[in-house]
Amino acid sequence: MIEFNIHTYPDFGANAEISTFRAESGISEYNVMLHSTRLVGSFREQLEGLHKALHEIEENLFGCRAHAVIKRYFISDAANQTATVEELVSEFSPCAVSIVQQQPLDGSKVALWVYLQDGIPVPQRNGNGTFSYKHNDCTHYWTGYRHMSGGSSEQQTRALLEGYEEDLALHKCHIADNCVRTWFFVRDIDTNYAGVVRGRRDNFEQMGMTPTTHYIASTGIQGSHAEPGVKVMFDAYAVKGLKKRQMSYLYAPTHLNPTYEYGVTFERGVCVEYADRQQLFISGTASIDNHGNVLNVGDIRNQTKRMWENVEALLAERQHSFDNVVQMIVYLRDIADYQIVKQMHDERFPQIPKVIVWASVCRPTWLVEMECISIKESVNPEFVPL
Repeated sequence: MIEFNIHTYPDFGANAEISTFRAESGISEYNVMLHSTRLVGSFREQLEGLHKALHEIEENLFGCRAHAVIKRYFISDAANQTATVEELVSEFSPCAVSIVQQQPLDGSKVALWVYLQDGIPVPQRNGNGTFSYKHNDCTHYWTGYRHMSGGSSEQQTRALLEGYEEDLALHKCHIADNCVRTWFFVRDIDTNYAGVVRGRRDNFEQMGMTPTTHYIASTGIQGSHAEPGVKVMFDAYAVKGLKKRQMSYLYAPTHLNPTYEYGVTFERGVCVEYADRQQLFISGTASIDNHGNVLNVGDIRNQTKRMWENVEALLAERQHSFDNVVQMIVYLRDIADYQIVKQMHDERFPQIPKVIVWASVCRPTWLVEMECISIKESVNPEFVPL
């Protein structure tokens, strides 16, 4: 069962869109999208308002039962704002944290996505931005804000993946077997994305991932770090303890083609099945057909509609629909398209927690892209519980 609520906190200058997934047994999952309504305030004032609202939510709505597993801060000016985020985030219990310059397009300086679960222990720090927690027979690893300076985007991508693989190996895990989802945030994506593609493809080949095996669900999108030398940042999610059949991939061949056909190496989406639920993680999806062609060039309305149609087709492979979507992130190349895209999303998805940010997609002709998470109850007693 999924519940949707919107809570306003005028004293804090914030509002929160919240989705709650409750199963008959097991843990509940919460996605919270916090937005600042104090648009004339300083960055610190806006951030403090979001944090006060989050404290209120955790204490009064969740009763301190839920622990955050990842927080992602969408900020407007990384060079001037990152230090403030790093200072104030320490007010909360530890979890993976991601900080990326992707300006919220509602006029604010900061928005915040928080993914929480109850019935789990407080995540433990594993180093290099990774936090883990164990529940039943699985250990979950959330990684945020990995980055490095120096070298090309290709070199940074290789180094980030090699470092991530080394860290997973300490826990007897591997990217190919255990990684569920990745995010690559790329500075000046029109220039640097080709290097990310090469670095990821070469690394995956070395790890035995090919078109005949599988890749990893992923978003590759514009996003900047405070340091100019950081060309690529990396977030990821991995799980240890799943049976092989618990993780499968989404293709929607009537609408989309395998990404390797146009030279990139990621999956359109991934399904993780537990004893009582299915989680779908949909990769960054845009207006594309099943031959890899960009559709509706220059037309933001029809690109948005085709993007939805493609996501719908991916969801339908596991009998999900937008009714099961618990959060979405929408990326826009041109801020002038914001009012159109916001109106379209508000009309169709008034309840789903969402944020629309300024972030170019990996092809210049793509004007809009989205990713989302979907959850649905199911009964799979042969599978490991969440």
